[in-house]
Amino acid sequence: MMQNNDNPADPFKKALAEATKVMANDPDISVTYSVDPPGSSNDSIRLPQVSRRMSREEVLLARGTADALALRHKYHDEGTFNRYVPQGQMARDIYDAMETARCEAVGARDMPGTHSNIDAKIANEALRQGFGDIQEASQAPLATAAGYLVRHLASGRDLPSDAANVMNLWRDFIEAQASDSLDTLDASLGDQAQFAKFARKIIRDLGYGDQLGDDPDFEDEESAEAETEDDQADEPDSTGEDDNEDEQDDANPEQSQDKQQDAASAQVSMDDMADSEMGEEMEMPDGETPLDPPAPHPISDADPAYLVYKTEFDEEIRAEDLAEPQELERLRAYLDQQLEPLKGAVSRLANKLQRRLQAQQNRSWEFDLEEGTLDAGRLARVIANPTTPLSFKVEKDTEFRDTCVTLLLDNSGSMRGRPISIAAICADVLARTLERCSVKVEILGFTTRAWKGGQSREEWLAEGRPQTPGRLNDLRHIIYKSADAPWRRARPNLGLMMKEGLLKENIDGEALEWAHRRMNARPESRKILMVISDGAPVDDSTLSVNQANYLEKHLRDVIAMVEKRSQVELLAIGIGHDVTRYYERAVTITDVEQLAGAMTEQLAALFDTDARARARVMGRKRSA
Repeated sequence: MMQNNDNPADPFKKALAEATKVMANDPDISVTYSVDPPGSSNDSIRLPQVSRRMSREEVLLARGTADALALRHKYHDEGTFNRYVPQGQMARDIYDAMETARCEAVGARDMPGTHSNIDAKIANEALRQGFGDIQEASQAPLATAAGYLVRHLASGRDLPSDAANVMNLWRDFIEAQASDSLDTLDASLGDQAQFAKFARKIIRDLGYGDQLGDDPDFEDEESAEAETEDDQADEPDSTGEDDNEDEQDDANPEQSQDKQQDAASAQVSMDDMADSEMGEEMEMPDGETPLDPPAPHPISDADPAYLVYKTEFDEEIRAEDLAEPQELERLRAYLDQQLEPLKGAVSRLANKLQRRLQAQQNRSWEFDLEEGTLDAGRLARVIANPTTPLSFKVEKDTEFRDTCVTLLLDNSGSMRGRPISIAAICADVLARTLERCSVKVEILGFTTRAWKGGQSREEWLAEGRPQTPGRLNDLRHIIYKSADAPWRRARPNLGLMMKEGLLKENIDGEALEWAHRRMNARPESRKILMVISDGAPVDDSTLSVNQANYLEKHLRDVIAMVEKRSQVELLAIGIGHDVTRYYERAVTITDVEQLAGAMTEQLAALFDTDARARARVMGRKRSA
């Protein structure tokens, strides 16, 4: 009989994991379920979480995602993929989408049952991204449409309606530009290297040939020719000058002897020059010894080895400088209108937080002191006994009056839509509430100035693509509200998060270090830093030319510095992303509707006088 605490979804999840391993043809691969975005690596596949309800939508999405990732694991070779991968972002997106479509099409030929599962996954993704509402090709992603078209042509199956809408908006253009290349699709599907060349031809036909970079096959041909020339140069030439000189020397021994003497004299002269130069160096006074240039100041205090290719394009800017006042007012009105249904719930939580804080603001006094405010309540005993000294009292300071709170908001593209809207309104309400309780609040945001690399990447390309350049995008750190600014003045600034095109990439480590430096400059005795994010640091431009964990390692180093070597109290809230693997004090929410409650509970817990209750709410990780 099933126990009450048994999860009815466990048998399904176990069966799906085993089927995924079989389909991937890798019994050692790890299959996990998480609220993090699905994905795969060499040794693991991460599937979307399946709740106890096991709704039809959850089951179909999990099965479709499992099939798609397993087929890519089986039919995809990362080395071949990287060999032909284009340099430009649009070209790389098209290339990756077509490769995904190839793996799914080839796998479906061997296992036809995967068709319907992957269709369900595509339908879910298309619905989530609003593909069915797009009416113009300029609003639809070309890379996604190209991948859909390859899958449609290779499998002969119709796509789900929303996905088909995106494909059809671009189909005439793609087929008009690349009709001859598309005719060779079937012949290249089974060979990844051949298909990579096919994809590069399609990309060139679509007008993105300048983003392809060097042709790897052409480079191999050049290398082969160079090796052939070197081999020929190394072979002895029976009619060459060396042989002729040897023969002449043998025929004329006097001339040979003269040459040897000249060579010996030249060698002695060179040795004398070297000794002379060495002597000069040795005799150089200490004051004239050239000094080594000073080492450059490290970019990061947490990790001196962390590199940034260019810093002059980074930007720290106030929100009001990124938009006109009229636009900020319009965006703020849009934000208020969009979140009208949530205002009641958020306001109730804010009032609850204020009551909890004000309950700790009850005036308390220390009595029977030698100085302070005269204690009128004890004057009676002085009158009764004039020899009794006067009694004074002093009001105790409230623990959190001298406090500054910084809210650091992830402004990455994945926050677009409801998550960023709710984050903005919650930050607004918390700033208002804490200001009433005499707590200073600063609201900061972080993103990048460009998608997939900005001016930094352009200079890197122009300078010959040096190896391991470090961070390769231009930062944008936004100050929505400084700690000393009143809430009413900063209120319109939060509407900036609704601005189209603002949200791009997220480089969390540098943003956290920036916010930490700002907090350390504050005079308050207590400092609290709250990070709200929905994912790990991601910047394709940086990760494509550095180690895969380059940004994640830096984030961990910064967190360790703040948590262990700083007086700043750090906590984090992850939206649909498990941030407990990074932060010691953290909570993860699976629905953005929970954000307001999580923020208020976390802040209220920090001001709780009961240490055990505070630790329980904060969700500290157990020590390993």
